[in-house]
Amino acid sequence: MTTLLQIKSSVFSDYGNSTAMANEFVTRWKAAHPDGKVVVRDVGAEPLPHLSADRVKSFFTPPEARTPDQQAHADASQELIDELKAADVIVLGVPMYNFGIPSTLKAYFDHIARAGITFRYTANGPEGLVSGKKAYVFAARGGLYKGTPADTQTPYVISFLNFIGITDIDFVYAEGLNLGDEQKKTALAAATDAIGALAL
Repeated sequence: MTTLLQIKSSVFSDYGNSTAMANEFVTRWKAAHPDGKVVVRDVGAEPLPHLSADRVKSFFTPPEARTPDQQAHADASQELIDELKAADVIVLGVPMYNFGIPSTLKAYFDHIARAGITFRYTANGPEGLVSGKKAYVFAARGGLYKGTPADTQTPYVISFLNFIGITDIDFVYAEGLNLGDEQKKTALAAATDAIGALAL
């Protein structure tokens, strides 16, 4: 059975434009994969804790030496990693907040970036251990950023996903959403067309 993992990061949850785009794709994917499984994690509605010294220490402490709190931190991270590794398709809804990704999505990335588990260092450099997956990124922006130095999201998301082994990535953008109703309507219509053209 094919599994799709959808990560929502908008503070507006299903009312966010990035989530609406991702939901449209997931609806189409489900129609094409009626026996497929969809797992949803909404880090906007249920934020993960940002990394702390205690959490980082728990990741590097051998299991037999962890305190109960450290084990709980490690277990929470491992749950996210197991969920990611079990998925065949990854769908990310990514709004732009103040020129970057939501801090809740960054926290998610921080929890799944684990040396020896999702990546490892080798004599030839880092090697991602989460391979064989397809990722779709649905990016919603109030302004026009694609292809400009102000688009910090695209290279960062690509770099992070590549780092853990996910290299097959498609992006769909809806931009200028705060530049007037006509621009928003046009941008969302173009995004819907782009979603319809994606390989499922």
